[in-house]
Amino acid sequence: MPLVTFSHPEHKIKTVYAVAGSHTETVLNLAKNHQIPIAFDCQDGECGTCLVKVSSLAKKDRMSGPPTEKERNLLKQLGKLTDEEISRILVDDLPPSWRLACQMIVRDEDILVEY
Repeated sequence: MPLVTFSHPEHKIKTVYAVAGSHTETVLNLAKNHQIPIAFDCQDGECGTCLVKVSSLAKKDRMSGPPTEKERNLLKQLGKLTDEEISRILVDDLPPSWRLACQMIVRDEDILVEY
């Protein structure tokens, strides 16, 4: 079970267990289930309110699967992804640091989520 550590300058750091590869356990659902106050609105990857920065706490850089086309487009609109980064994501299957908490599914890896 991966550990997900949530960090925010105004809140206490909190680490929780996640079920890896459940295909339904998004970072946002995990946060809501553990009373972690990540801001959100639509919960469908269309508004960008739940934007988070994710980094691996392991030596590898996997941090979940790559973002969907919908998530990539919104991250680009928000200025968090460039066309070059999108190309690299598609070729190398490496996810970006900025993600939408409502779209990111936790893999079997310990991560830090800054919100």
